[in-house]
Amino acid sequence: MKAFSTLLMVFLMSFTLFAQTENNLVKTEKQGDLEKVTIYYESGEVHQMGFIKNDKLHGEWKSFDRDGNTITEANYSKGMKVGKWIFWNNGEKTEVNYKNSRIAGVKVTNNGKTEVVSN
Repeated sequence: MKAFSTLLMVFLMSFTLFAQTENNLVKTEKQGDLEKVTIYYESGEVHQMGFIKNDKLHGEWKSFDRDGNTITEANYSKGMKVGKWIFWNNGEKTEVNYKNSRIAGVKVTNNGKTEVVSN
């Protein structure tokens, strides 16, 4: 069940960027060969921020709750999910390791106890 919840969060995070690009809640800024993207909640707080390179998600992306707490740290390389992604949810920390956009391992930490869900 935890693995399913994590996958659902990953799916929704990927979708959120594209769902919000048609309104004024998205700001972009050129930084060298990257484009920094910041997505805002309607109330003005930062919802997500990250980079795009050659029209593909690239580098670190972060998602925040409305109070400014980090809820997701993700990594992309040329649009592919790579490396360690971290999700925080109600005191639980889930680490998902990606290789070539495929899940390579999942660890869940809750109350100081770590459980390897898949490896």
